[in-house]
Amino acid sequence: MSDDSGNAGKILTSFVLGAVAGAAVALLFAPAAGKETREFLTEKAREGRDKAAETARQAREALARQRETLSGAIERGRDAYREAREKETA
Repeated sequence: MSDDSGNAGKILTSFVLGAVAGAAVALLFAPAAGKETREFLTEKAREGRDKAAETARQAREALARQRETLSGAIERGRDAYREAREKETA
């Protein structure tokens, strides 16, 4: 289960980095002043970093909720097994 979320995180990170790199290359070849381009790239890099951090936070929260749900389900299963076994022996 944690392997899937790790792979999803890697894929998302790769996608974001590819998008940023593509935007940077496009802007470097666009007709704009160097200072304007650097400011724009800096702004977009900050936005990308903020979005990636937010996505990572949301993924961690979702994973924590899934773990809690799974732990609860396992505990309920154990309880049901114990009750069924006690009924058999009684």
